[in-house]
Amino acid sequence: MAQIGHRYNKSIGQVILRWLLQRGIVTIPKSVHKNRMVENISIFDFELTDEEMTMIQKLDKQESQFFDHRDPEAQMKIVGHRIK
Repeated sequence: MAQIGHRYNKSIGQVILRWLLQRGIVTIPKSVHKNRMVENISIFDFELTDEEMTMIQKLDKQESQFFDHRDPEAQMKIVGHRIK
């Protein structure tokens, strides 16, 4: 990600936003800092190549940060921890 950002003189965040945009995924980045707002909107002056898009996609490990609360295994991960 850093190499791609360096290639376009963009931050990793901008690369991610551009990747999502090119995939047709609507994002609503939030910031109260003017410099971050400018950074977030400055993703329309470059385009990722097909190779870069694929490279970023391959970073997906197919692991969710969320869990199914009905899944017994997920429940055990939560309630099965002991405080030492």
